[in-house]
Amino acid sequence: MEEGAINTPDNGRQKAKVRIASERTSIDQPRLSSTPECSPYSSGLRSTTSDAFASLDAATSQAEFVQTNAGEPTPSEDYEPESVQIYMGELSPRKRTLDECRGPCRPLLQAAIKGDWQAAKAFFKENRDYVRAPITKEKATTLHIAAAAQHTTFITEMLKLIVSTPKDLELKTTYGFTALHSAAQSGNVRIAEQLVKMNNKLLSIQDVNEDTPLIVAAYLGHTNMVSYLFALTGLEHLTDGKRTELLEYTIYNDMFDVALKILDMDPNIASAGTECWFGALKMLARNPFAIGSESQLSSWKSLLKYSWFKGIYNKALMKTLAHQLVEELWKKVGIADKQFSSNLVNYNMALIFEAAKVGNVEFLIILARSYPDLIWQQDKNKMSIFHIAILYRHESVFNLIFEIGADKDSLASYATLKTKENMLHLAGKLAPSDRLNIVSGAALQMQRELLWFKEIEKIVPRSYVNRKNSKGQTPKEIFIKAHKNLQKDGEKWMKDTSKYCMLVATLIAIVIFVAAFTVVGVSNQETGTPVFVRSNWFMVFFISDAITLCSSSTSIVIFLSILMSRYTEDDFLKSLPSKLMIGLATLFISMAGMMVAFSATFFLVYTSSRPWAPVVVITSASIPIISFVLLHSQLWVDTFLSTYKSKFLFRPYKHRLF
Repeated sequence: MEEGAINTPDNGRQKAKVRIASERTSIDQPRLSSTPECSPYSSGLRSTTSDAFASLDAATSQAEFVQTNAGEPTPSEDYEPESVQIYMGELSPRKRTLDECRGPCRPLLQAAIKGDWQAAKAFFKENRDYVRAPITKEKATTLHIAAAAQHTTFITEMLKLIVSTPKDLELKTTYGFTALHSAAQSGNVRIAEQLVKMNNKLLSIQDVNEDTPLIVAAYLGHTNMVSYLFALTGLEHLTDGKRTELLEYTIYNDMFDVALKILDMDPNIASAGTECWFGALKMLARNPFAIGSESQLSSWKSLLKYSWFKGIYNKALMKTLAHQLVEELWKKVGIADKQFSSNLVNYNMALIFEAAKVGNVEFLIILARSYPDLIWQQDKNKMSIFHIAILYRHESVFNLIFEIGADKDSLASYATLKTKENMLHLAGKLAPSDRLNIVSGAALQMQRELLWFKEIEKIVPRSYVNRKNSKGQTPKEIFIKAHKNLQKDGEKWMKDTSKYCMLVATLIAIVIFVAAFTVVGVSNQETGTPVFVRSNWFMVFFISDAITLCSSSTSIVIFLSILMSRYTEDDFLKSLPSKLMIGLATLFISMAGMMVAFSATFFLVYTSSRPWAPVVVITSASIPIISFVLLHSQLWVDTFLSTYKSKFLFRPYKHRLF
């Protein structure tokens, strides 16, 4: 890196811009807008604090500064920074060469980065004309550095020095950034409020890429900053192209409330017409968790706004607004292209297939309600959205096939154009890793894959079950080959889990068995009856000991049966998961019973006037139980859902399309 250069994330921002631009394009779809050669902030949006550190390395030392500036006048002893007047004479730092300023300003740069106002105040007292001096290679001033570093107090004090010359806030870096651009980059609304209050012209100043602070904040996804700046400026000072960019950035960063306001302020925002709307819709199609099922917020969710659950309210509100946004954009597509249904071929069904790939069922439902024929559309390889849903394992999308009646049988017989594979062939392939990992453990993943294969086998015509593809493979052969390694991993995972659990259950059984005879064995020498037989705690111990011994023994038997299983495909479907779930449940019961028995034994033999002793015992005894629940609850829940709730995985309980 060149000495004093900014550590600029150009490549990262370039990739980010290309990623956003790609939302408006597809492989077979004409480009909907040209992608600039660089990102909007490839030069303008700089990491100011990184720039500052680089400049520190390049700056000369303070000692050198003293030697080279020995002849400069020094301020009077009674100088106070709060009343300083900015020096604008011939020796003003802004008029000096950059190298002349960077060396002396090294302590000031350090203070701005750290937010050390006392150090900066002392520096300004000795160097009153450096308030507006450029102190980095990109000509960033102290105000730029402090704003980017989010030092609110530092900015407050700094603004007192330039209160008489607010135009100094308009000073730019070499990339056109003002201090408000830096504040927008950091997302600190309090700093932005102070800057705008002193000089509201900052709202309309553009950098070298013609981006206002609002565009910068939207690009970086600073929601609060965007809301603040948009409330002040709206779409003023923005060209049609920049308004389109703002719409894209707000959608990409889930600021759907602002996106709807943009459409409301400028219904004709997109000069590109249908292509722009498709770009915005495609970004929404790739965001499956953003869109809610309702276009209006329900009454009970609205009440959450005034409770401790405001976060849930905000999340529900954004989902509702996203739903409204899809509907609004979809209407504009229809208005812009009166023959939209026939024009879908030109866009290669990009929207519905992108939504099907990521499982965005809410998006598909909104579109299908307006144009029901989308359900039957196929891509160039003769794959429908249901074929894609099977390939990517999105049951929510696939379940829509049960709502189209007898046409389901026709769609189930479709085979891909190149490989001649029907739905069952696609179900026989291994699921993508992100879909496999939604459940814990290879055994449960194997079970989920078997569920898919069995379900699709019920749907396709019987004559298609053993039909071969272009490579001469039947669906079953594809499934066995594709899941060979997963089946081995599932067997290993199940055996390892059973071994460790059985070891714990065995230890519990031994301990509790010995404890039963130890406590009961303490008898009265005269009567021969147990000493503690009349105590209530003895009854608690006796019952908990019996329950623990029975549950731990049951757990041992169950885990032993898992180890001795044949591990066939059918075993993975129900037998093994059921045994694992019951084994974990009985192990938990035995562990809880052991802790109860321990506590009861303590109260039997221990008497004390200290009231805190029972609390300590009960708390200590509950730690292992709580730890076991926290560490293994997810596995138990996944096992339960995979074993029993999986029967409801397909065939939804209500119709959602029409």
